[in-house]
Amino acid sequence: MPSSLLGISARSNTHAPSLKTWVVDRDGGEVGRTVVQGLLATTQSGTKQHLGWIEVPGDHVDNVGEAIVDEQAWGAVVINPGASAALATARTVGNSTYNPMTAITFYYAQARNEQATGTYVNPLTTQALTQILQQYNAQSASSYLASVSGNATALQAVTSAPLTLTSGIWWTTENLRPFNAPVATALTMVGQIYLCIFAFTLISTDDEQRRCSWDPWPIPPSPIVPDFTYRCPPYRLLPALILFRYGFAPPSVAPFGAKYTYGGGFFLYFAYTYMGMAALGLATEAMVTILTPRFMAFFLLPLIISNVSVTALPFDLQPSFYQYGHAFPVFNNSQAVRTILFNTKNHLGLNAGVLLGWIALSCITIPLFTTFMRRKDVSEHKKQVEEKANNEKRV
Repeated sequence: MPSSLLGISARSNTHAPSLKTWVVDRDGGEVGRTVVQGLLATTQSGTKQHLGWIEVPGDHVDNVGEAIVDEQAWGAVVINPGASAALATARTVGNSTYNPMTAITFYYAQARNEQATGTYVNPLTTQALTQILQQYNAQSASSYLASVSGNATALQAVTSAPLTLTSGIWWTTENLRPFNAPVATALTMVGQIYLCIFAFTLISTDDEQRRCSWDPWPIPPSPIVPDFTYRCPPYRLLPALILFRYGFAPPSVAPFGAKYTYGGGFFLYFAYTYMGMAALGLATEAMVTILTPRFMAFFLLPLIISNVSVTALPFDLQPSFYQYGHAFPVFNNSQAVRTILFNTKNHLGLNAGVLLGWIALSCITIPLFTTFMRRKDVSEHKKQVEEKANNEKRV
């Protein structure tokens, strides 16, 4: 299982080309062609240190920012309309207010996954654009000065707009969904580990009550359904969960008002945390019935590692083996928390469905496992009684 955890990041740098990014030419001029060709050329570099650049027609997407938030791509470089013409005009008329950074816009959503955007999307895009634009600006300035070398009026005009020569074309970065709450790291990653351990700790305290549910003695056993109702974490962990979560992430710290009202965001977050604890807690409740607390570690550790390992990096950077994470509680809980805290793409319906599916599965397996273990103990008890009776007869 530790190898499973290490396997997530061991070769993540070789999967950077799997991060799909767009380059959109809305300029149609020299600047647009240069940037598009430059970014696409990085994909032919022979190394894995590049993003998966795809040229997208300018009229293909009306609002690139919304498309990035909708997770259609990890980022997009847009060469804005009239970028080439604006540079040429600024040089000709000597526009001292010309701003090179209006030519290109780079869009990305950091909160989708701060590890992927911080390690790959933003740095690799910045590196590529810097190299492309520095080379273009040097060649463009040299060509322009050579073309007007005998024109005193043109030279006088361009000296009034020095930025058109030193940094004629540059870009602006627009982070559409900033990961601006450090406490969210605890809520989306570390807190998920605590959630599983906390649920198991509370469940372990009821081992004696659990054993009584299949008491083999002549005293009538506890009915399976009422006992199951008591044992279900969704029914009995609510007070402890409130105390745990208020102490772990008080509402005054986390940005619960990013997508919904502040109060609505907090209670929605609470609901998903509650479902996440129920999914993990009921799974451990079901397995501890079979394994008993003595051997429960052999299930708990794989449960934690297999769940948490898939949340650190996006699936695009992971080997295909880890796609199972789409159906696991921690990933879905973490994704729901990102939506609530940072207004990322809304997967709340899918996330709730997966969590409730785990809860429903455990609601089926717990009574089955309880019945199985009780019958096993009753059978062993009857066997012991018969052996004792036979021994007494012999005496």
